Amino acid sequence: MFKRHIALATAAAALGLASVAHADTIDGGGKQAGSIIVDVRATDVIPDSGSSIQTPNGVDTGLTTHVSDSIVPTLGISYFFTDHIAAELVLGTSYHEISAVGGPTNVLVHKTWVLPPILSAQYHFAPKSDISPYVGVGANYMIFYSGRDDNGFTVKLRDGFGVSIEGGVDVALNKRTYLNLDVKKVFFETKATINGGALNSSVHLDPWVPSLGIGFRF
Repeated sequence: MFKRHIALATAAAALGLASVAHADTIDGGGKQAGSIIVDVRATDVIPDSGSSIQTPNGVDTGLTTHVSDSIVPTLGISYFFTDHIAAELVLGTSYHEISAVGGPTNVLVHKTWVLPPILSAQYHFAPKSDISPYVGVGANYMIFYSGRDDNGFTVKLRDGFGVSIEGGVDVALNKRTYLNLDVKKVFFETKATINGGALNSSVHLDPWVPSLGIGFRF
């Protein structure tokens, strides 16, 4: 998993550096104030879990949580207030399995869908170039729904707010279509109440969210 993160970061950095050396102007004006870009992406949601499971008295059970990855389609909608500054809303939903892990123990306890819309403010460094990198910061709200318990456990997950940072690049395929690479890091903690409070865990999900897709400028 770590190697996958490094590969994605390296690819984004290489494309960003390429924009400095290859800043041709896109016919049609490129990104500009008033532009709307709709991105259709394949997204990998990779939780960075591993939080301890404790008794109500704070005693560590020796078990930790593990949350599975999920590859899903997502939709990003960006509006440019100026040539450089845009707001992006990302919509999608992902499915995850939550397990209790420790030594030889690996027990599936819960399955859930998550709806985590992310609203970000972005700065685009070279909006009129055919390779246009950007960075952003944002906020999201995690909503857990359609949960199903497993192996005799009952699990309740708390919805809540998180924050995100991101970096990405748009590579022009023609004057209105882009190849998009985007990597977000979301910081989010939820509380898992297990078996009515017999066990608890403050779960630091903190997912990496790399995406690859096609953007259409209107």
